[in-house]
Amino acid sequence: MPLEFSSRIRRIPVYPAAAGYALEGDTLLLASNESPFAPHAAVVAAAREALTGVNRYPDPSASRLRAALSDRYEVPAGRIAIGNGSCDILLAAGEALLEPGAELVYAWPSFSIYPHLGAASGARAIEVPLDADHRHDLDAMAAEVNVATRMVIVCNPNNPTSTALPLEEIAGFVAGMPRHVAVFLDEAYCEFSTLDDPDASIDLLRRHPNLVLLRTFSKVHGLAGLRIGFGLCGSDQLRTAVDQVRQPFYANWPAQVAATEALRHEDAVTDRVTRTIAARLGLEDGVRALGLPLAESQANFVWHGLPEDAEEREVVAALAERGVLVRAGAALGREGWLRVTVGTEAEIERYLAELGAVL
Repeated sequence: MPLEFSSRIRRIPVYPAAAGYALEGDTLLLASNESPFAPHAAVVAAAREALTGVNRYPDPSASRLRAALSDRYEVPAGRIAIGNGSCDILLAAGEALLEPGAELVYAWPSFSIYPHLGAASGARAIEVPLDADHRHDLDAMAAEVNVATRMVIVCNPNNPTSTALPLEEIAGFVAGMPRHVAVFLDEAYCEFSTLDDPDASIDLLRRHPNLVLLRTFSKVHGLAGLRIGFGLCGSDQLRTAVDQVRQPFYANWPAQVAATEALRHEDAVTDRVTRTIAARLGLEDGVRALGLPLAESQANFVWHGLPEDAEEREVVAALAERGVLVRAGAALGREGWLRVTVGTEAEIERYLAELGAVL
């Protein structure tokens, strides 16, 4: 007799992870939105030192990291959630908030983890199409909110389309949400946006106890391999509920130590952002020179289309054969588009040359 699994296993989609982790040699990794720049040397040293103590369990409350984040963002430590990446916090929030009969609302295409929330909980997921400029249609999203809505997610800048909305529009949307709706503003890429100061959204927490700002050390701090993220919550209720449904020790010790040290090096963040934005502009210019449609990026990646007569699968495969890995749009919700991480200037030059040759 075969094993019998719960019905939600049949509902949960397989996360479209990027390929190439096992590849060796001169492979261009432009598929996972990682930073091409190594962490600050002091961050690496701190993580290395932390390894000497991994015979002990990590601090289950991540108290030092919470205190450092509280100092950095002026949010009480009791309202800061820590997780194995920011998506760990989001999945836990789905576990805490959603159930059959409840609803959640998010834009689509957007971050590929969002469909897991409804599928895992049995809640009804409402996917609202992006507008013609690949941005969130906030009015259309607000129109879907009702008494059954428990969660609304806004990814800003949006993954995979790289677009962002100004904080003024986001603030108006949050202000219009009923208090029974938990609003998650996923800001994993906010430091790369030139529309607003990345810290500007923090003020919204003081006015909206139902708001959570999701952030990560994976991107701008260059710690993707350690998986550490955080959520700044408008109330301690949300943070408590998230922790209640998860296993203990959800953030490993080297990650906690590295993230705490990373907060001491804002100069490294500024340098990484400056270099990334400069490289992004070069990548966008190169894509336009190839005559391809392009979304307006505010992230560390770009979202560009392919010629109408090009087969996405063939283009992605041809690039892989040339040692260039990018994300296919079909796996992210829109076929005929590619998501390309902003690498170094040399990597971008190589990508544009290989893409031009393939096309």
